[in-house]
Amino acid sequence: MDYRLCLQGILYVLHQDVAWQLLPLDMGFGSGQTCWRRLNRWRQAGLFGKLHRLLLTGLNVAGELDWSRACVDGCHARAKKGGAATGPSPVDRRKTGSKHHLILTARAPHCTSSRPPRSQRHH
Repeated sequence: MDYRLCLQGILYVLHQDVAWQLLPLDMGFGSGQTCWRRLNRWRQAGLFGKLHRLLLTGLNVAGELDWSRACVDGCHARAKKGGAATGPSPVDRRKTGSKHHLILTARAPHCTSSRPPRSQRHH
């Protein structure tokens, strides 16, 4: 399956909020299962973090990030099954999860980052 078509299938599923198995085959994106496996493989390889950094670098070089006004927020996402990048919740230490941050600039509201819990960070 062509990488570009598979990416378009992934974006279609995420944008249209449909189940993977309901991805229409006649659109030429491949099966939902193929797109999901490719998404999972790319995520595990860190591809989306790299793409995000490239996008932000390009936007910054082009002068599209206006840091004169910015809003920062964060949340703790619960992870019932745990995982390598999870740790205790800052609110309820018995629950596991991960910390996520969102930075909104005046022009580009798409600067995000995720951090493993303090117990998982290397100093």
